Amino acid sequence: MGYKIRKSTPADAPRLFDVWQTAVAATHDFLSDEDQAEIAELVREKYLPSADLDIAVDEHDEPLAFMGMTDNEIDALFVHDEARGKGLGRLLVELAFTRAPLIRTEVNQQNRQAVEFWKHMGFRETGRTPVDQQGRPYPLLRMERGSDSPTDQDTAPETPHDHSGSA
Repeated sequence: MGYKIRKSTPADAPRLFDVWQTAVAATHDFLSDEDQAEIAELVREKYLPSADLDIAVDEHDEPLAFMGMTDNEIDALFVHDEARGKGLGRLLVELAFTRAPLIRTEVNQQNRQAVEFWKHMGFRETGRTPVDQQGRPYPLLRMERGSDSPTDQDTAPETPHDHSGSA
């Protein structure tokens, strides 16, 4: 199946919210129900309708994953739960490296799948915060990678991996 990347439009917001919801349900079991509901409202009403996102779509132009960037920072990377393991997270991160030689991100420390994805992509931990940007009790790991840094796939023996898109 071929995937392509395009910019999001306001019309994509409902499907992108579905992508976000399934990704969060699969990877963010540490969020309280109250926090998840509050974050969901912000994502649906404020972030997705106006954000400049890169989205990975299938042959029917159905969004399966999205990435948001500010300068050299990946602010958001979410892959629909049913599309995980297909390389869409990797595809979007590789796009980020066409824009900047050093990429940074923050990831919830409690989201072990995402932490492993970023490590697999060659990112290293550079710092930690005890709370998230809104002061909630969800520690964030700061991670970064230069474009010349190897990924696990570049240095590991050839074995099947299924780490893509778990952010």
